[in-house]
Order: sequence, then C-alpha cells, then structure tokens
Amino acid sequence: MTVRLTLVCAAAPAEHDVRFGADTPLDERSLREAQAAAEVLPAGGSWYTAPAQRCRQTAQALGGDAVAVESALRGMDMGSWRGRTLDEVAASDGAALALWMSDPDAAPHGGESVAQVCRRIAAWLEERPADAGRALAVVEQAVARAAVVHALGAPQQSFWRVDVPPLSAVQLTGRSRRWNLRAGAVGCSEPR
Repeated sequence: MTVRLTLVCAAAPAEHDVRFGADTPLDERSLREAQAAAEVLPAGGSWYTAPAQRCRQTAQALGGDAVAVESALRGMDMGSWRGRTLDEVAASDGAALALWMSDPDAAPHGGESVAQVCRRIAAWLEERPADAGRALAVVEQAVARAAVVHALGAPQQSFWRVDVPPLSAVQLTGRSRRWNLRAGAVGCSEPR
C-alpha cells in the first residue's frame, strides 16, 4: 500500500517580525487564510501536527478533528538564537550564521544542526507504517524542507534551497522506504 503524506507549512501571523524559533500565535487573518486553504486539501486520513502553537492552531483551522501531536515534527531548536531575527544574528554573529547556513553539521547557536533535523525527520518518515494510507501533518518550514531533502535523497546542503511558504503543501508518496515528491494541485491526490 502507498502512503500519501501531505505536509502543510503552518500559517504565519500577518504582521510580525520573523524570529528564530518563536511560536507566535496566529491572528484572525491568518486563521481565516488557513480555513480557506482547507478547501483544497486531500480528504480523509490521519492528522498530525508539530507541538508549536501555530501548528496546532493551523491544524484546527484546517479542520483537523483528531490531531496527534508529534514531538518528532517540532521545529528546529535554535539554541541561543531563539527569539532573535536573522538581521540581529547577522549583525552580532555573522560568521557563525554563515557557517550554520553552509555546513549542515554546524550548530554554532548551541541548538540543532540542519543535519540533525534532516535525520530526525527522515526517521519519522521511515517509521510510517506501510498501511498508513493518507495522512496530513502541519509542520514548521524546516520540517518540510528536511522531508523534501530526504524524499529526493538530496544532499543536506540543499536544505536552504527548498522554499516552503506558510500554508503551502508538500506531497510525498511512499512505499517500502522509498519516497517520492509529488507536484501538482494540493487537492489532487490521484493521478488523472
């Protein structure tokens, strides 16, 4: 049986500074956008969410009733950079930021490296039972990036080349520990 997994990147508050590891609650506009996105999601299956508040709020707005919170789907641990903007880190620790973005094994912030996130998400994907059928998971951008890297067997350096905007979806299909990336309309889960 083929596992059909849709990863939805959590909604983001409309007006906020993007901060590493910040779990800003969603505003009304973002919740409405998530509710509208629900209309094009594949129907049925299991629902999962990362533990972050905005992921749980997005899952609820998308119509997820029985949503399992999966700690393995948590966002990247940003260590000492948590709560800081990219500009703040670049200004105070530019060399460390450049190292982190060029070496997947680097974790100058004392948190999680890109390689660690990629391994964690690869393990979660490989734990999906063959009879899992359809599933939807609301995740942070780093998790969706790591899933794409794993599905394609791409080098971890490509992590930063995967762009997953809020409320976008990544569709993966898998069987026997082999994953494929599926492009196309979010609501189209079967080939035409």
